[in-house]
Amino acid sequence: MMTHLNHPCRPALLLMTALGATAILPLAAIAGESKPNTLSAGEKDAGWQLLFDGRAPTSWRSFGKETLPGKGWEVSEGWLIKKGGLKPGNLVTRQEFTDFEFSWEWRMARGGNNGVKYFVDEKRGKLGHEYQMLANPDDKASKGATAGFYAVLAPYDLPAIKAAPGINHSRISVQGRNVRHWLNGKLVLEYVCGSEEVLANVALSKFKDVPNFGRKLTARIMLTDHGSECAFRNLKIRELSAGAARE
Repeated sequence: MMTHLNHPCRPALLLMTALGATAILPLAAIAGESKPNTLSAGEKDAGWQLLFDGRAPTSWRSFGKETLPGKGWEVSEGWLIKKGGLKPGNLVTRQEFTDFEFSWEWRMARGGNNGVKYFVDEKRGKLGHEYQMLANPDDKASKGATAGFYAVLAPYDLPAIKAAPGINHSRISVQGRNVRHWLNGKLVLEYVCGSEEVLANVALSKFKDVPNFGRKLTARIMLTDHGSECAFRNLKIRELSAGAARE
């Protein structure tokens, strides 16, 4: 059965039964065993919150709008799916974040392309620091590689990247000016917002004329629409204290 959700906080989505799910432990160090799209006691104690409960993406909306698109993003068997062949546009969090840790699982068919952006300020357009997501098991470290800061900084030595039906786990932390990217349990990139290294690489990129690109912002997180079908689940976030940051 297909159900349409039409509400400012629960906008139109198509509920289908297509993709299955294989549970993994997204935050094994603190979580203990938990079902997808739920929080364990350890996660709750650590301050984690769900940004998707597996049923309705009420924490998200279309970029520049208060609702979700009527088609192109679907909820199916606990996954939030950007459907292939459609261009419904990007989703952004309803809330803005400053210091945070964001964790999610994703899967795409081999060759798929998507990403998660942070520091997304809608006033300057659909731009942000992008954690690149490519379903390419043979991906090599480059400025366009999975888990890098897209077009600016390459990740370090990458762990194995899984194509569907395999599931990848990604994590971003922003604390003070320090940013870290993880992929499948491995820390693969660290950088400092506004540092000489970052700004020098921004100056060499297509973002060189974007005001404040490479610097920290209080802004939204975005699930991008790059055309490929991509499934997300276990979208979790916790806010951090900037005072504990390592500058």
